[in-house]
Amino acid sequence: MLKDQKVVVCGGGGFIGGHLIGDLLRSGHTGVRSVDIKPVDEWYQRFPEAENLQLDLGRLEDCQAALKGAAVVYNLAADMGGMGFIENNKALCMLSVLINTHLLMAAKDHGVQRFFYASSACVYNADKQRDPNVTALKESDAYPAMPEDGYGWEKLFSERMCRHFREDFGMQTRVARYHNVYGPHGTWEGGREKAPAAICRKVIAAKRSGKHEIEIWGDGKQTRSFMYITDCLKGTQDLTWSDITEPLNIGSSELVSINQLVDIVEGIAGVKLNRNYNLSAPKGVNGRNSDNTRIKELMGWEPDTRLAVGLEKTYRWIYDQIASQV
Repeated sequence: MLKDQKVVVCGGGGFIGGHLIGDLLRSGHTGVRSVDIKPVDEWYQRFPEAENLQLDLGRLEDCQAALKGAAVVYNLAADMGGMGFIENNKALCMLSVLINTHLLMAAKDHGVQRFFYASSACVYNADKQRDPNVTALKESDAYPAMPEDGYGWEKLFSERMCRHFREDFGMQTRVARYHNVYGPHGTWEGGREKAPAAICRKVIAAKRSGKHEIEIWGDGKQTRSFMYITDCLKGTQDLTWSDITEPLNIGSSELVSINQLVDIVEGIAGVKLNRNYNLSAPKGVNGRNSDNTRIKELMGWEPDTRLAVGLEKTYRWIYDQIASQV
């Protein structure tokens, strides 16, 4: 890609989008456009060097405006959050299908060269995620389809839309299935945060208050893998410019339980907390991990930032956010 071509990051005011824009600008790209539904002053990261637009990408006319002159599109836009949000806002999650559908239509009209879609591990068949000692999920495990209700169905449908726009119209679409991306400059409070940020916030609050207790959603035995943001960015860029047309896992294969996640954050904080388990809270599937066989075969690489390393950076950033509020 030429550095002066127009690159549009949809969802640029969000966590991954903000990091991607920063990465593109540092790489010398001069035609970066960031689009988000939130007012610009509410974006997680703001870059005056980019063209920053507030648009509702659920509307076709706004998608047409967003992609005018675009050569490359990264669709990271969605109404989503952590498990608490996903389980309680299924209709809102499903409505994100309008974003990808309208962006694909606009991309076709504007002759976009490359279109990246951020899908999710939530597309995987729930029957394969009932055991905390889960067998890592291969790309083929998405079918026969029984994804996460609401959010997962929207992601799987949008994957198919990308496939058919590629097959029917020749658009170069690429699809990544992200596995739990985390890092600084993201949501850490308010109900949309994911487990790493939520645990960091709770541990910080417990340490600062002197009340050494923490609430954990579920029994703490559910397992996940978590991918640090820099690995996400590398995987996204490499996939976008590859010849890989199939959906591809981009996620860490370092499987941990939620209890182990708390252990790591306690170690960073230098504190030990009493654990209260909220068994009625949303907890998602019992086990989910990324099988990285395909990404290693096709790219010769896999996300490799150790969880303890990424969590320490995330913890320090969230600590500073909390401290600055006092």
